[in-house]
Amino acid sequence: MSLNLQGLRTVGCKVADLTKAKEWYTKVLGIEPYFDEPFYVGFNVAGYELGLQPEEGEPTPQGENVVTYWGVQDVHAGYALLLANGAAALEEPTEVGSGIVVASVKDPWGNAFGIIYNPHFKL
Repeated sequence: MSLNLQGLRTVGCKVADLTKAKEWYTKVLGIEPYFDEPFYVGFNVAGYELGLQPEEGEPTPQGENVVTYWGVQDVHAGYALLLANGAAALEEPTEVGSGIVVASVKDPWGNAFGIIYNPHFKL
């Protein structure tokens, strides 16, 4: 028996300051959260969920070994916007072959946040 995955549903990010994280993501995504509670803030990003959760207890080490890439039309412009809003560079825009361009940053809470232009992927 296999797991039979049905596709990406939610990407969750732990943040030290939920209010500031909600403000930052609202600004860079250009949308308001559809779910906004003290324990979770959820954004519907083109049918996929980006969720923010407050850290509880000691800060969780944020890693660079897993990056979720969100589709964009212009990686260079998106990367510049993220940096201009306080993100830290992780991976500069790079063409990785066949017209696919990727980049990633760390949000102000240390979470990896990637963007991708992939002309071959259609929903």
